[in-house]
Amino acid sequence: MAEKLDKKEDDIYADVEVLPPVSDDADDSSKDSNLGEKVTPVRSRDELFYDPADDDSDDHIIRTGEDVSNYLMSLRDDGDPSLTVRSFIIGTIMAVFSSAVSQIYAFKPAGGGFSTSFMIMIIWFLGRGWAFLVPRGDKLEKKWREKHGEEAPLPWWVKLFKFLNPRPFGLKEHAVATLFASSSSNGTASITVFTVQDLFYDLPISATTVVLSTLSIGLFGYGLTGLLRPMTVWHPEAVYWSNLPLVKILQGLHWHKVRDSKPLRWFWYGLAGMSVYEVFPMYVIPWLNSISIPCLASMNVTGEKAQILTNVFGGALSNEGMGLLNFSLDWQYIGSGSLVMPMKYQVNCLIGLLICYVSITAVYYGNAWDGRHLPFMSSLLRTQDGKPYKTAKVFVNGLLDKEKLAEYGLPKVASTYVWGMFCGNIAIGALFAHCILFWGPDIVAVIKNLRVGKYDDRHHAAMAKYREAPWWWYASLLTFSFVIGMIVVTTQDVTLNAWTYIVALLLGIAIAPLSTLLFSRFGNGIATNTLMKMVAGACMPGRPLANLYFSAWSHSVIAQSLNLASDLKMGEYLKIPPRVMFATQVYGTVTGAFVSYGVMRAVVDSKRDILLDPNGNYAWSGQGYQSSNNQATTWALSHYLYSAGKPYFLVPLGLVVGFAICVVHWLISRKVKKIGSWDFHDFNVATIAMNAGWIGYQATQTSTITSGIIAGFFAQGWLRTHRPRIFKRYMFLVTAGWDGAATLVLFILSFAVLGAGGPMINFPDWWGNPQSGYPDHCPKVSP
Repeated sequence: MAEKLDKKEDDIYADVEVLPPVSDDADDSSKDSNLGEKVTPVRSRDELFYDPADDDSDDHIIRTGEDVSNYLMSLRDDGDPSLTVRSFIIGTIMAVFSSAVSQIYAFKPAGGGFSTSFMIMIIWFLGRGWAFLVPRGDKLEKKWREKHGEEAPLPWWVKLFKFLNPRPFGLKEHAVATLFASSSSNGTASITVFTVQDLFYDLPISATTVVLSTLSIGLFGYGLTGLLRPMTVWHPEAVYWSNLPLVKILQGLHWHKVRDSKPLRWFWYGLAGMSVYEVFPMYVIPWLNSISIPCLASMNVTGEKAQILTNVFGGALSNEGMGLLNFSLDWQYIGSGSLVMPMKYQVNCLIGLLICYVSITAVYYGNAWDGRHLPFMSSLLRTQDGKPYKTAKVFVNGLLDKEKLAEYGLPKVASTYVWGMFCGNIAIGALFAHCILFWGPDIVAVIKNLRVGKYDDRHHAAMAKYREAPWWWYASLLTFSFVIGMIVVTTQDVTLNAWTYIVALLLGIAIAPLSTLLFSRFGNGIATNTLMKMVAGACMPGRPLANLYFSAWSHSVIAQSLNLASDLKMGEYLKIPPRVMFATQVYGTVTGAFVSYGVMRAVVDSKRDILLDPNGNYAWSGQGYQSSNNQATTWALSHYLYSAGKPYFLVPLGLVVGFAICVVHWLISRKVKKIGSWDFHDFNVATIAMNAGWIGYQATQTSTITSGIIAGFFAQGWLRTHRPRIFKRYMFLVTAGWDGAATLVLFILSFAVLGAGGPMINFPDWWGNPQSGYPDHCPKVSP
């Protein structure tokens, strides 16, 4: 390897030794990149090392995270600059655009947003357009040198274009601009709280509250993530599976040309084909999203039998039913995530879902928690006789009226929802035990190796040539976020006191590393927002706004850890300097949060009456924020519902149950190493439990579950093992193209016909698009 460059500048842009740049033009002779990044010409890649990840003929079967690192993710580093004026401007534009559009969508009857694969495509076109339309600095310099000699000073206009457009649009520029945009959604937890407070509570929001809360909520988790990098990012088993298609898109677009790369051609074929196809399940034939043979066979059944059939097989609409044997052909709901998750996740997920189908049927029809007279699936509070609970009567001006509570009585929730919350807490308890018992010794060994300079992950070892972002940067960010958050809760009227603020952060700190470990290795996290709201309700009974702020701080620590650690791993796969990653993520998070607040402020001030109307209108709706407020008010009653001796005390006990089950699993695994060819330690109680209650309290459209399982088992169970070359070369690129196409079509249809940019225009009523009844034609029973 080439010798390291002598680094003297102490700035975030200073890169070090790199491999030779590969550009679209053979005459690219740029030696200095923008903003301090330096490029040193060295020998060709093939002379330096052989990387099996670059060998398309390699038949190695991907089984573990280390296999992903060694055989799927290339070590190639072309040395192209990452943080340039071009990537900064394009990334800022996309961060502003993405956060603004997403915030507008939050007030629309038809939701939506941008997928990362879609943003990658937009940024690719913008970057290529910039490089083509603006005079290239490297070419201008070459012509000047040819005419005036190597020693002649460059004129100001050549220097200007070297700054604005130094070389072809590179992979790292593309990735940094994308991370700017994707990070812009990481600070939006505070925006939801501000919106609910402004709409439903007579408590003014000061500029101090906005600025300090946004920074604290948005950045605390990032500071924690940086301190946890040795176990959540630098470990070879920390894959972050959902990143793999994104990395493959970026590498494919910049390392290959369409005429020379068959996989890249298939990416564009997939993008084009899915763009045409997705119009049909999204708009013309919604039935394609919920194909149910049992529903078609029973569409004329009536009475109690009809209700049972719909509860079991229905799944086209939220809370319609379990979606058993209901299939979806709509890629926007299946997504590449179903295919890229490892086989161990697919198996644990299937086990959990099979338990879920049996258990929620049993608890409902067995009248558990006296819920047989309530809806089969629902998250709404009900009175004892099953009618909607009048939370507005019980909570006056956002505070609990105990006399009204005595008058209306305690609310009830659907038994399937209680089961879902119980399983969710089992998952959290099991998560603690699994990380300690199964992964604890491995994590300790990795940290010890890192302290002596030994890297088990070859991608992290390859990053040693770049200057690391020191731990104290992250510690300072964490401390700063804590202090300004404390200023908010002690000086501003947010109804959250100092000790509950500390409890919220400690709760998030305790769960964040464990949830991130699971997410990095299995591809899924654990839903913890319910636990946060439950604890908040126990700490501050009768104070819904405080519940919202508590959840924003505690849950955002976990969500930020997942998102930002995933981005850091993506940065290692693409060889983006750590200090550039630090600047990129902090800037993107803060920019997106403040843009979202500005858009929210404009919409709320101009559309307040419509947003407060339960029905809204064709263009604007506050239903999402009304729901957030309703949930906050209901969780403010958790002290009366989940404490010892209360109706749903079993729910918090799930934490102990989950921990105990995982201990038993660990003890058995010490004696039983395998079941057939399956490693016994690959069973994950947390993932199983999460899916065992998923349908009851997390799922929306359940028609997509079966298709996701089939797609996952096909990709991981057959394609990966029987056609490993196709799996490596095509699957990630093609499915990423499908993801981008689905988002593109959704974006266009949302503004054209689905109400995001004007009146909603329904496709004509016909069998494949019924305007009444369920889209899957399950029998509908009138209440």
